[in-house]
Amino acid sequence: MQAVRVLPAADGGQLEIQDIPIPEPGPGEVRVRVHASGINYGEIKHMREHRAGQPVTAGVEFAGEIDRVGPQVQGWRAGDRVMGHGRGCHAQYVIAAPLALMALPDDVSRIDAAAFPNVFITAHDALVSNGALKAGESVFINGASGGVGMAAIMIAAALGASPVIASSRSAQKLQRLAEFGMDVGIDATSQNQVEAIMAATGGRGVDVIVDTIGGTVFEDHVKSLAVKGRLVNLARLGGAQYARLDINQLWLNRLKLIGATFRTRSEQERLDCVQACARDLLPFFRAGKLRLPVERTFALPAIGEAYDYIVRSQHMGKLVLIPD
Repeated sequence: MQAVRVLPAADGGQLEIQDIPIPEPGPGEVRVRVHASGINYGEIKHMREHRAGQPVTAGVEFAGEIDRVGPQVQGWRAGDRVMGHGRGCHAQYVIAAPLALMALPDDVSRIDAAAFPNVFITAHDALVSNGALKAGESVFINGASGGVGMAAIMIAAALGASPVIASSRSAQKLQRLAEFGMDVGIDATSQNQVEAIMAATGGRGVDVIVDTIGGTVFEDHVKSLAVKGRLVNLARLGGAQYARLDINQLWLNRLKLIGATFRTRSEQERLDCVQACARDLLPFFRAGKLRLPVERTFALPAIGEAYDYIVRSQHMGKLVLIPD
């Protein structure tokens, strides 16, 4: 089969399309024929950090059809349409754990399905599992025009959060976010975040913040939280070392500062995140309420072009790889 392989290199991994053997599922595993696979910025970061070790196959989310079931697997059979989360899916076939799969309704395209697992699992883990979001609470999402940010907006709106506040450095992208459930937009290039959030919440601050920027805005995030507010950090695009923390504010407002990543989770923890997302969000997905726009699709040999497209950050929504 053909696969996108990341080869280790001293100055960062290199992409190469290779023909490798079709994998066989072991006990408790299934093999999926991949028809579409979402492309994420995190895969580019992983490639750049792959400086030693063995070549690995890229990709973390996919949609397709089960074509072989290993021993001891229950609940799935060959021919089932699925979407799922797991490494090595920028290829024509991928091996997956049954608990990493979600059933794909017949009326949903595989391209739309391939854009769902990674960002919605990540956003759900931030908002619900870590942020403990409840209906009626307020939410602020920064860097909101990225895939995880857009997913977080849609999840918050679907679960009854109010108001759903989001920020972006692109006024054009910010305007479009209203289509996905944003109530209040903040232009990060021209508006004061704390003032805008306090105005939108009647001066009380927000209950949950989903943060992908980190250091440069961390202090403002703490100032923007309501009493018993929760700040969930997912990434540090604005740096990791510039934050200052007013401990009096942390103490008086009884705040929770939470870091969330999949890098240090066990396999069971990862599968628990997939199942929690499926439990809470699949009804909305099936109803058509949680769909990221897919801006472009790329054939497997054009993966380098797709990565360049992501790095330029001109798109809004998802890019999807077609391995066939």
